[in-house]
Amino acid sequence: MTEKNTEKKEFFIFLLIAYGVTYLMGLLMWYGSTASIDLSAFPNAQMMYPASGVMLAYLLAGRRKRQIPRCFFGLFLLTTAVMIAAAVLSLLMPEQVISLPAGDLSVWVMAIQFVIIGGSILCWIALLIDGKDRRRACGLGWKNGKASLFCLLLFMALYFLRAGVSYVLGGEAAFLLKIFTDPVTWGYLLFMPVNFILAFAAFFGEEYGWRYYLQPLLQKRFGLRKGVLILGVLWGLWHLPCDFFYYVTPDKGLIMTAAQIITCVTLGIFFAWAYMKTGNIWVPVILHYMNNNLAPVIANTYSADIFQNQEITWGMLPSSLVMNGLLFGFFLLSGVFREKDGQD
Repeated sequence: MTEKNTEKKEFFIFLLIAYGVTYLMGLLMWYGSTASIDLSAFPNAQMMYPASGVMLAYLLAGRRKRQIPRCFFGLFLLTTAVMIAAAVLSLLMPEQVISLPAGDLSVWVMAIQFVIIGGSILCWIALLIDGKDRRRACGLGWKNGKASLFCLLLFMALYFLRAGVSYVLGGEAAFLLKIFTDPVTWGYLLFMPVNFILAFAAFFGEEYGWRYYLQPLLQKRFGLRKGVLILGVLWGLWHLPCDFFYYVTPDKGLIMTAAQIITCVTLGIFFAWAYMKTGNIWVPVILHYMNNNLAPVIANTYSADIFQNQEITWGMLPSSLVMNGLLFGFFLLSGVFREKDGQD
């Protein structure tokens, strides 16, 4: 088999897992939404599919057979399989709940959190066992530390700037001050690095698929800028099941999908810029983690279901487009998108 045919086989396997499994599980989410079943286990499992698609593509196509970090890939795929099983069981046995002071919690939602933590710890160990050469061969090594740290700090500054501007324009500057004078905020922020170590697998699950695998393919085909923009749209559409059945109610699914595409295109530009700037896949992994886990700080709501049943209207989208476009989409004009780009 020629290398071109092998690449096509890898791409097909990636799509089959990253999108095929996502939309198949989306049918189960649709069923769960009609039966008013808690679907919290599904988004966590879905984050694992893109990286699983890459790993299975490499394992089954055979192009990188001798260079694959098999221990890490195997444990990650096993973790994904267990999370899928927990999501399905949460539909089949929704009555399995634990009574807590804050309310009832699905056994399966709690179980999937333990799976993420256990899987993440085992995957860290597996990365060490596989060795530096195998990590480097599949883009898993850490590099360009100073540039990487700069990208992370810049994102945090822009993230809080966006929140600050939004609160000030909304006449709620006092609420913003309240957030940053709350000891809970600083305790949460200090614990975030530890939490990343315990839960990195989910965020790696997306970024290894989008930024490490799919971004270079699209940029090679469409150019550095267009490739990233197309990836942003594809990334947004990948969220469809969650957009319709988790983040909002199905009647607002189209609005959420449009909002999701705006977010994924603009954030995707910054993530792509950071990845191209550093060549370090762990940078977009950490950025994705920061983006999701700083949301409770800005909302001043440390609830597990902060992303569920959101309030959204068409009227919110223009401001989101302008704000995210100016702060994150602006990086599309950066020099890294002009270098060696003969197609744009």
